Amino acid sequence: QVQLVESGGGLVQAGDSLRLSCKASGRSVSSEGVTWYRQAPGKERVFVAVIGHLGTTLYGDSVKGRFTISRDNATNTVYLQMNNLKPEDTAIYYCGLHMCWGRGTQVTVSS
Repeated sequence: QVQLVESGGGLVQAGDSLRLSCKASGRSVSSEGVTWYRQAPGKERVFVAVIGHLGTTLYGDSVKGRFTISRDNATNTVYLQMNNLKPEDTAIYYCGLHMCWGRGTQVTVSS
């Protein structure tokens, strides 16, 4: 059974940085793609970034150049480094693997 636990969210000011973590158990993060999505209040879940099993990455247009996805196979963890945060980045961030999702971590960016 795949379990995912997101962490690292918080309340920051515009321009600050955060690093989110997605700790997986039950399946290797290098076995297939791991995706970050986010969902703002009253809005649909939006794609943020994905890292494929070969390490290739892809980003949503709104975060390109500011966010970086990476993984640590030794700890079975995927990270999302978020720089130059903007108020519009405020959302709950979820990671997904093998059609399973964590409970998310809240990111709030004040202006």
